Formats: sequence, C-alpha cells, structure tokens
Amino acid sequence: MRATKVQVRTGLEVFLATTSSELAGQQVGLITNATGVDHHLHSTVDLLNADTRIQLTSLFGPEHGIRGDVQAGVHISGQPDPRTGLPMFSLYGKSRRPASDMLAGLDALIYDIQDLGTRYSTYIATMVYAQEAAAEAGLTFVVFDRPNPIGGSAPAGNLLKSDFSSFIGIHPIPIQHGLTTGELARLIATERGWPAPLVVPMHGWQRNLWFDETDLPWVQPTPNLPTLDSLTLYPGTCLFEGTRYSEGRGTTRPFELIGAPDLDSFELVAELENRTIPGAIFRPVYFTPTFSKYAQQTCGGVQIHISDRQALHPVAVGLHLLHAVRTVSSVSLDWLQMADGRYFIDLLAGSDQLRLALDAGDEVAEILTNWEAERATFQERRRSCLLYKDEEE
Repeated sequence: MRATKVQVRTGLEVFLATTSSELAGQQVGLITNATGVDHHLHSTVDLLNADTRIQLTSLFGPEHGIRGDVQAGVHISGQPDPRTGLPMFSLYGKSRRPASDMLAGLDALIYDIQDLGTRYSTYIATMVYAQEAAAEAGLTFVVFDRPNPIGGSAPAGNLLKSDFSSFIGIHPIPIQHGLTTGELARLIATERGWPAPLVVPMHGWQRNLWFDETDLPWVQPTPNLPTLDSLTLYPGTCLFEGTRYSEGRGTTRPFELIGAPDLDSFELVAELENRTIPGAIFRPVYFTPTFSKYAQQTCGGVQIHISDRQALHPVAVGLHLLHAVRTVSSVSLDWLQMADGRYFIDLLAGSDQLRLALDAGDEVAEILTNWEAERATFQERRRSCLLYKDEEE
C-alpha cells in the first residue's frame, strides 16, 4: 500500500465542480445506489437534486436498492424516494430494463454506481440494459466514472460465451475485466453498435491503484462485500455460489470463508499448502452462517488471508479451492442446478467448460492455460476504450 493516498475526484465530483455542462437545462433520470457519494459521503441523489443546472426527475435502483438496504437476490418494488419524494423505479424486480414509460420526458440517463471489477456483478447488466433503453429512446447515456476497486491492470479469466449470457454475465468480458465503469460502458457501446456514452472521467486515478490507495471513502458495494479483502477474493471465491459449499454468506467474512458441515478443515488446508498459490495463506476454520447455505450449522472450512495482493491471482485462487475441495472430498462438487435445469456454475463461469474440466480431473494450470488466449484477446479489445493509461498501456 502507498504511504500517501492519491487524491482522486470521481466523475460525480468532476461534474459538480464544472461550471458548464452538456446536460444544462435537461431533465435527467439517475441510476445509483449507496456507493453514489462524494468525499463527504453526500449522496448523488441529494447532490443532483440540489443542482440547479439540471432537473432530476426520477430515480432507478439496481439490486440491493438505491440505499443498499436489500439482500442479494431479493426483488425490489418501486416506490417514491422517502427523502426527495422523487419517483423511484426498480431495475431489480418484475422488470430489469427501464421501460419506455419510465423514461418518458427524460433527456438523459445518468449512471453512478461503484463497480466490483468482476463480471458476476449484476450492476453491469443493469448498466447494459439501461444503455440499450437509452439508445432506443434517443437519450444521452451518462456515466459518472469511479475506480475499479481492485485495480485496472491486466484482466484475468475466461470470456463469457453467448449461450451462457445471464444477469450475472451479460457481455463477453473476462471474470476480472480491469476496467472502470466508464471504460466498460464505452466498450459495450462500441461492440453493440450503440451511441458512445458521455463519460465524465475521474481526475487523479491511475490504473495500478487499489481503492484503499486513493483518498476516496469506502462504502461497501453490496451487503455481502463488506471489505476490500472480500472484494479482492470475490472473482475467485464467488464461483462457490455454484456449489453446495458455503461461500461465507451469513458471516462477517463473506467470500473469505469457504466450507460445509462435512468438510475437514485441516485436510483441506494441508492440500492447499501443497500447492504453489502466490499471495494467499490458508487457515483452517469453523464458522456458523446466520443465513444462506447451512444457516445455524457449524461448517468446517478455510479462511483465505491475503499476504501479498500484488502477487495474488484471485481467479486462480478460486480454481485451486474448487479443485482442492474436490480432491479432499473424493466426490463431485455437487453443482447446484436451477429450476430450468441449467447449472449455476456455468452462468458464473461463462460456459460449461470449467465444470466439465473439474469433473474430468483437469489440473488448475491446464484450465488457466486454456483460458490465456481468451484473456489476451480481450486485452487487445479493450485497448481503444481505456480512459486512463499507464506506461504499460
């Protein structure tokens, strides 16, 4: 971590500090959540509602709601915002796309949400659907840019295959994409043939910065990602959502804990310690989730401690954990199936290749090698959409 934090102004703050604006006099809708704040933790909703250059007329809430008070997967019903009285539409309920009547009278649609840096985030799908709706309605789509919290350097993981597109993977990007929200919006618009978004860029952000190396205040982006450590491990450990094993939801360390009632903690850690996994230390633990998988049941498992995040490869850590659990369990990973028969792991992994490879006993190194060409292809695809360039770019 840097000794001195880097001063970064988000797209929101840059917009507020600019005397003139392309949006002046326009009626705008705002897609945001609890992460939409300035340095003083003032909400984007309140700041734009007080901005006399524009007329904020409606609010749109993603998964977890505008105020971040709703758990994962819980549908949200639209209702007026209690603070401003503005109409608030849910984009995580019966409909996940802004309908034409929701956009009636608007000139622009603003998006201001802290991304997770990971393909699984439903915020990405919300942004894609909003971009599409704005394009169809002839509205300007605006992004107030924010940092990639786990860094904007090289991407990692495989690309999503179109047959496995879902709300947790909607565009062919790798698991860890290494883009900011604005860069991601530019890439998607280019590749889908939509008008380019109006991105209000950050000032001061660099691609190699982690979130805690900036002077920005931390607001947890979802109820189950409370710390930067949990978010750092999320690209790998979220894959356990597709198995019967707990990913730590219902504990104070979600995505840092993996386990199940019948898992031998010490045997699992011994297996992991026999592998070369840079940047991580594994500790045998027991934990009891208060909700989600194995609620009120004691689970044996492992806590992943980050010893060197520069050396850490979260996607590789996740694959090693899956492979190690299968090794010590001597059984399948008990992949969870959805009501329509699909495997949830396939939606997370972006194809059925990971599931089939692990079931066949393939080694982690082989899986990662097979993904390398896809990762390299994306590295080239994203180049023209970058807004912040370091020396390696």
